Amino acid sequence: MRLNHLMTVSPAGGADKFPVDESLVTEDFYEAVNGKWAEQATIPSDHATTGGFRDLVDNIEKTLMHDFADLLAGKLEPANPEMAEFKKLYTLTSDADEREKVGTAPLKPVLAKIEALKDFADLNAHLVEWFKTDLPTPLDIGVDADMKNTSQYALYVDAPSLFLPDKTYYAKDNPAAKQLLPIFTQTAVKLLELAGYTEDKATTVVEQAKQFDAQIAPHVKSSEEAADYVKMYNPFPLADVDAKLDHIDLTAVVKGLINDTPAQVILPQPLFFDAANDILSPANFDLIKSWMLVKTVMGASGVLTEEFRQVGGAYSRALSGQKQARSREKAAFYLATGTFSQVVGDYYGRKYFGEKAKADVRQMVLKMANVYQQRLKTNDWLSAATREKAIVKLQKLTIKVGYPDKIDALFSKFKIDENKSLFDNLQAITEIIIDNHFSRWGHPVDRDRWEMSADTVNAYYSPSNNEIVFPAAILQAPFYSLKQSSSANYGGIGAVIAHEISHAFDNNGSQFDEFGNLNNWWTDADLDHFKGLAQAMIKEFDGIEFAGQKVNGKLTVSENIADGGGLSCALEAAKSEADVDLRAFFINWGNVWRMKATTEYMQLLLSIDVHAPAKLRANVQVKNLDDFYQTFGVKAGDGMYLAPADRVKIW
Repeated sequence: MRLNHLMTVSPAGGADKFPVDESLVTEDFYEAVNGKWAEQATIPSDHATTGGFRDLVDNIEKTLMHDFADLLAGKLEPANPEMAEFKKLYTLTSDADEREKVGTAPLKPVLAKIEALKDFADLNAHLVEWFKTDLPTPLDIGVDADMKNTSQYALYVDAPSLFLPDKTYYAKDNPAAKQLLPIFTQTAVKLLELAGYTEDKATTVVEQAKQFDAQIAPHVKSSEEAADYVKMYNPFPLADVDAKLDHIDLTAVVKGLINDTPAQVILPQPLFFDAANDILSPANFDLIKSWMLVKTVMGASGVLTEEFRQVGGAYSRALSGQKQARSREKAAFYLATGTFSQVVGDYYGRKYFGEKAKADVRQMVLKMANVYQQRLKTNDWLSAATREKAIVKLQKLTIKVGYPDKIDALFSKFKIDENKSLFDNLQAITEIIIDNHFSRWGHPVDRDRWEMSADTVNAYYSPSNNEIVFPAAILQAPFYSLKQSSSANYGGIGAVIAHEISHAFDNNGSQFDEFGNLNNWWTDADLDHFKGLAQAMIKEFDGIEFAGQKVNGKLTVSENIADGGGLSCALEAAKSEADVDLRAFFINWGNVWRMKATTEYMQLLLSIDVHAPAKLRANVQVKNLDDFYQTFGVKAGDGMYLAPADRVKIW
C-alpha cells in the first residue's frame, strides 16, 4: 500500500549508432529517433522487452553476476556481515543438485496445514500465525503511514489480490481473459500435481479457487480506480469493520499482529467489505481453502525444483509474451539479490557510483528544484496564496540520491542456515520481514528508509514522505554522462528529476502538504482550474490507438502531468546554459523512451500501468512545447503538429 509514484523509465543505449531519420522528424518524432534502432532490435527469448531500460538492467545484471561469481569462488571478500550472509544464500539458490534432491518436500507441510482446516473457527484460531508466516489469507492487513498524519503509522485492511491482472479482465467480453485463464488453470493444476496431488484432485482445487476469485473481482478496484490515491483513505472504526465480518474475528487478528487494538483502520477498498460477509461465508469455506492452496503453490514456484519453476512461470510468461523462462543461473541470481536487495544495492552504489557522483547529482537535483521554484513564482494561473504554499512544499522536499548512507538494519537479521533447504531459509527470512513490518506499530514513521535498492533503474516520488529518490542505477548514460552535452543531460536526467518533482503537484501529489499529509492547501478557484488542466491532459491521451487497444487517459493522468511538467522544466534549464542545443535536448528525450516489446506486454501495460506507452510519452509531450516546433520546423498539417489552443501546459 505504498503511495510512491514510480517512474518506469526506458533509457536507450548506443544512440550515436542509429542516426535520426530526418524525413520522419515532423511526422513521428519517436520513429525518427528510434526507428533505425527498432529495425534491427530483437527481443531476447527470456525478455518481454528490449531497449534502453532493458539494456541498462541487463548490463547491471551482467556486471553483478560477474562480481558475485568471484564472491562465490572466494576471489572477492564480502564487504560486510550482510554480504557474507548473501553469499550463503546465493550458494543455496545456485545449488541446482541440492534443490532437485530436496524436491517439493518442504512445501508439503504447508499445504497440509491448509488442507487440515475444518471451518472458520479453525481458521480464526490460526489466522495470526497465517499472517506471520505469509500464508494466503482472504484479507490483507498492513502497517503504513497514516495519510493524514504521516509521522505515525496506521493500520490498513484491504481486499486480497486477484488471479488475473485487473478486475476488467473478469468482464465477460474480455478477450485476454479467455486466453489467460486456461493457462492459469493448467499452471496451477500442474503445480499441485508436482506437489503430490492427483490430477482429479488438483483440477477440483483449481476450479474451486477460480470460483472464489471470481466472487472477489466485482468488489475490488480496477487499476484506473486505484490510481486515485486519495480515495484509498477511508477510515472506519475497527469495531464497525469487524461487525461486517461474521466469520472472521478481525479484532483478535489485529491484536495478535500488533499487540494493540486501534480505534480505527483504513480501508483502501471499502466496497469489498460491504460484500465480504457473503464472500467469506461458511458456504464458501472449501473454495477459500482451495484458493489458499493455489496461491501457496504459485507463490512457491521459484524456490523448489527446476521443473516447478518452469511450470510456475508459464502464466506470467503468457501475460507478458515472454517466450522462455530465465536461465537457471539468472533465476538463482535474482532470487538471491532480490532477498538481499539493499545489501546488493549498497555494494553496487559504492563500487560503481560512489560519493563524488552522489554529490554531483545531488547538486543537479537542487538546481532543477531551483528552476522549478522560479517557475512557480512566475506561474500565471495560481493565486498568491496557493503559489506560496506550493513553494513551501517544494522547499521541504527531501532528496535522496544514489544509495542510503547505511544498510537498513533489517538485513542484519537475515541469517542463512546452510544445513537447511533453500525453501526453509527463505521462509525464515519472510517471517523476519513480516515481524519487522508489524513491529513498526506504535513507533514514529522511519523517513530514512528507501523503497528501492541502488541497483534499480528507476526513480520515485513519495507523497507521504514528500521525497524524491534517484537510485544510482538510473544515473548513467543516456540519462546523465559527462560525455553528453548539458542539453542532452537535461533531456535525460533533468527531465527525470523534474518529472519526480512534478509528482508533488500532480492530481494525486497535489493533495498532500509539505509534510506528506493529506491536506488541501489550494484555494477553491485554483483547485478548480487545476482540475480543468488535468482533464485536458486526460483528453490529450485518452483513446489513442496503441497495440490494438486504446490508452486510458484517467489511468495515466498523474504520470502524464509529471512528464509534461518535467519536460517543460528541464527545457527551461537547458535554455539557461551557454551551450544550449535544443535539438540534442529533444533527441535525448526521444532516446530515453526507446523500447520494443511483445504485443502481450504492451496490452498488459495498457490495462494496469499508470504510465502511458513509452512511444507516446516521447511523442505527445513534445507537441505541447512551442520550442519543439521551432527546433524542428513542425508546421500545421504535419503529424507532430498540435494546434496552440490544444497544447496542454500545466507546470
